[in-house]
Amino acid sequence: MSFDFQPRLSSDLLEIRRLAADDFDGLYAVAADPLLWEQHPDKERWRPESFRVFFAESLASEGALAVVDGRDRRVIGSSRYHGYDEHRSEVEIGWTFLARSHWGGVYNGELKRLMLRHAFRFVDVVVFLVAPGNVRSQRAVENIGGVPAGLRRDGRGRRSLAYRIEARTWTDDLG
Repeated sequence: MSFDFQPRLSSDLLEIRRLAADDFDGLYAVAADPLLWEQHPDKERWRPESFRVFFAESLASEGALAVVDGRDRRVIGSSRYHGYDEHRSEVEIGWTFLARSHWGGVYNGELKRLMLRHAFRFVDVVVFLVAPGNVRSQRAVENIGGVPAGLRRDGRGRRSLAYRIEARTWTDDLG
């Protein structure tokens, strides 16, 4: 069975689906907040020209997902599967960002719960790569059970902190 990079996943709280070209305006409305990117390596991603490049790369990746609020049907963020390695039985979840209106609650946990549940149908390990200066994302990954696993280079060659979650130790109750 081959890994499905763009599944449709849902719960009462969220719908996760393939990112589409017509999601640009809704997703940019979220991404235009400079505070989303203050700890990110690309601190300028909130600017239209930078976000256009990111959005085009997301579509080209064929692994990008739109995150939609289940109540009002607004796009509230994005995430992505990447780097599936059948031999190592692992995949990366990354490029996640959510509207600040959806921080500090249950949304990130629910997003990752749905994505992890899907990933563990195909792999034994999910990896998260986080920039060393992105403390917010480090805490978010730790809050869902991510265990530090050393350093790795991300897709752009930047040194990143690696976290792992293994299927054999994961519980499906992130809340």
